[in-house]
Amino acid sequence: MKLALHWQILIALVIATAMGAYTGVEGTIWGVHWLAIYTFIGTLFLNALKMIVVPLVVSAIITGIANVGSQGGFGRLGMKTIGYYLATSLIAILIGLVLVNIIQPGVSNNPPPVIEANETVTMAVEGKSAGDVVEVFLRMIPTNVVNAAAQGQMLGLIFFSLLFGFFMTRLKGDVATTMNNFWLGVFEVMMLMTDLIMKFAPLGVFGLVAASVAKTGFEQFGNLALFFMTVVLALGVHFLVVMPLILKFVGGIKNPWLHYQAMAPALLTAFSTSSSSSTLPISMNSVEHRAGVSNRVTSFVLPLGATINMDGTALYECVAAIFIAQLFGVELDFATQLLIVVVALTTSIGVAGIPSASLVAISIILVAVGLPAEAIGLLLVVDRILDMMRTAVNIFSDSVGAVVIAKTEGEKHVLVTKNF
Repeated sequence: MKLALHWQILIALVIATAMGAYTGVEGTIWGVHWLAIYTFIGTLFLNALKMIVVPLVVSAIITGIANVGSQGGFGRLGMKTIGYYLATSLIAILIGLVLVNIIQPGVSNNPPPVIEANETVTMAVEGKSAGDVVEVFLRMIPTNVVNAAAQGQMLGLIFFSLLFGFFMTRLKGDVATTMNNFWLGVFEVMMLMTDLIMKFAPLGVFGLVAASVAKTGFEQFGNLALFFMTVVLALGVHFLVVMPLILKFVGGIKNPWLHYQAMAPALLTAFSTSSSSSTLPISMNSVEHRAGVSNRVTSFVLPLGATINMDGTALYECVAAIFIAQLFGVELDFATQLLIVVVALTTSIGVAGIPSASLVAISIILVAVGLPAEAIGLLLVVDRILDMMRTAVNIFSDSVGAVVIAKTEGEKHVLVTKNF
C-alpha cells in the first residue's frame, strides 16, 4: 500500500531533521559535504516549482475567465462572483497582516537563518519604498509580455491573462473552440506537471529542511511554532468569524452554522487532501444538494472559485513573507507591507488547487520584496498541516460565496431546511 503524500513528507521531515542535526555543516561522505547534497536536492525542487509558475498561472487565469464567459459572460452573476472573491481575499490578507504584526512570530534573539543570500537581504528589502508600490502598478501593463514572463513579473502576466481570457469570450465559432481547447489543454498539462513535481516534494522537503537544520540547528523551531499558531489563529478568525458574519449580514442567513453542517463532507475532504481541485465535485454536491443552492449558481461560482479564490492561501502568503522578514531582522515599512498585500492578492488568483501549490506563490512574493526564495525551506516544517487548514478555508469561502450570490439572486430555498 502506497503511503499518502502527507505521510511521506512527514517522514522526510523527521529524517531531514535528524540528518541535518547529525551532519551539521562539516559532515562529509566520500569527500562531499552533506550540506552540498542537501542544498543540491532542495535547489532542484525549488527550481522545478519556479519552472512551472508562468505557464501554470497564465493558463489557470485564462481558462477561469473564459469559463465565466461560457457560463453567461461578465454579466451580473460574474461581477458579483469576482467582487465577492476579491473582497474576501483582501479581508483574509488584512487579518493575517494585522496578526503577524501584533504577534511578531519571527522576532527573537536568535541569529537569522544562514543562507547564501543572507548578507544582501536587509539592503534589498530596505531599498523598497512607496515608489516600488507605484512601480507595481506600472508593471501591471508590461511593454513586453515575453520579457515579463522571462523575468517572472507575475503582475503583468496576470493582467495580460485577465485581458486575454476576457476577449477570448468575445470569439465565435471554430476559432473560439480552438482557443478554449488550447488553453484548457495547457492548463491540464500544467496541472499534471505540478502533480508530478509535488510527488518529489518529500525529497525537496528533505533537502531544504536538512540544509536549514544543518546551518542553524534548532534555533528557529520556537519561531516556527509561534508562526504556526499565528497562521492557525488568523485562519480561525476568517473561518469562524468573518464567514458567518458574511452569511448573516450579506446573505441574510438566520443561522449561519447550518452551512457548516451542509459543507462538512467537503471540509473533511479538503482537509485530508489539501486540494481544492480534488474537493470540487464534493463541494458542488454539498452546496447544491445539502445547502440548497441552484445548479445555475453552483456550476458557475464554485469552479471559478477553485481557480481564483484562495482566501486561506492569500492569508498564508502574507503571514509567511512577513514572518521570514522578521526572522532576518528586517523592518518592513508600510510601503513594503502594502506591496506584499498587493502581490499576495494577485498571486493567489493563479495558485493551482493542489497540495502545497502556494509555495510557488510565496516564492514570487519573497523575490518581489527582496527576500531569498530559499527561505521557503524554513516553512516546510509546518507547511503540510497549515496547507490542510487553508485548503478547508479556501473551499468554505467558495461555498459561502455561492450561498450569498444565490440569496442575492432571489433563491428562496437556500439553507432553509436541513437536507443533510
